[in-house]
Amino acid sequence: MASKKKKTKVVPQNYMDKIPCRAADHPWREKEDGIVEIDMPHNDFYSRIAQKYFKKPKVSHISLDKYGTVVWKNIDGTHTIYDILSIMEETFPDEKELMLNRVVTYMATLESNQFITIK
Repeated sequence: MASKKKKTKVVPQNYMDKIPCRAADHPWREKEDGIVEIDMPHNDFYSRIAQKYFKKPKVSHISLDKYGTVVWKNIDGTHTIYDILSIMEETFPDEKELMLNRVVTYMATLESNQFITIK
């Protein structure tokens, strides 16, 4: 029986040189425990209906985990994705081999949810 290898994402080098920037319409704060919390306003038509009839909140508060917090604090418009990957590997040295997949997946999630743009 053949052993299963973990799939590793292949990331083009030019992706690692890109610079992520936080979206201005998502205010954030660092809570007392050091974890970052991001506000996600619900301003679209369907959200307003849900707010009116189903008492849904106008803003959701999303708390990041320890990994997301380190990534988010380093998305400042100057660090490249490679820089952030290096910071993550230094911060979590025991998980270095998992960090590339974790950072790339996290960046894609942040971008698809419009929390960041990548230039």
